[in-house]
Amino acid sequence: MGGVNVLAVVDPRLVLDVLFASAIGFLLFSRVNEARTLWLLRGYLFLVATAWFVQRFANLPLTSKLVDALVLACSLSLAILWQGELRRLMELLGTGRLAVLLGNPQKEFRATAGTVAHITDAAGKLSQQRRGALIVVDLGSDLRPEDFLNPGVTIGAQLSRELLLNLFAADTPLHDGAVLVRGNRIESAGVILPLSRHSVSRYGTRHLAALGITERFDRCICIVVSEETGTLSLANQGRLERPITSSRLQELLRELFSTAEALPPARRTVGSSPSESLS
Repeated sequence: MGGVNVLAVVDPRLVLDVLFASAIGFLLFSRVNEARTLWLLRGYLFLVATAWFVQRFANLPLTSKLVDALVLACSLSLAILWQGELRRLMELLGTGRLAVLLGNPQKEFRATAGTVAHITDAAGKLSQQRRGALIVVDLGSDLRPEDFLNPGVTIGAQLSRELLLNLFAADTPLHDGAVLVRGNRIESAGVILPLSRHSVSRYGTRHLAALGITERFDRCICIVVSEETGTLSLANQGRLERPITSSRLQELLRELFSTAEALPPARRTVGSSPSESLS
């Protein structure tokens, strides 16, 4: 009895189909951090796999049509639910920034022992003096100039309390914008951030800008100092904690830096592009 030629039995196109589908599924799962979103994605992929199996191996035309209709309805629902994420995905693909999607390390995001102290001390002093400020801290989102409405002015200097205070001095041309901090360096100042997609009447422009950038990038935080009240706030993943004390800010920053260092760099939540200006 002759042996069975496995290559003759298995359709190479089927193997490629499974490999490509598995690669796409792995990429999607590796980009998702939120548990609820993960369960939605798992359920959707299960429906897609069921539809594929029924169409290819089962002679069940009615069931196949029902499953196809269900997959189409779920696809439309997810497209509406994740419209911002899909738009951002198209932008990344269009600009060739595949490394962001694949999670390849690009820059050094680790902070030194004094990073938290410099930021906390400066924010506390600005709060006491009621000097409005926005400090964006990149914890691994690999923020780039095109992620902002205006990338501001490149600084490229060592982070220090004194430099932060000088950048937000009322008589400097950069004080109305945000300062971008990455690791132990100040990358740029006078940055104009996109505003939040959700209009919240009780928040001022600075708070909406802080919410806007953290809605789009999950490993990016923004410290806000209110010019009117001197109140300190911290925006993280589209949520704002306010008011907070300097000691509470220090505690949160240490926790967030510690968590960020345990994860690989350049892992981003794909969100929509900037559409509103910071006035």
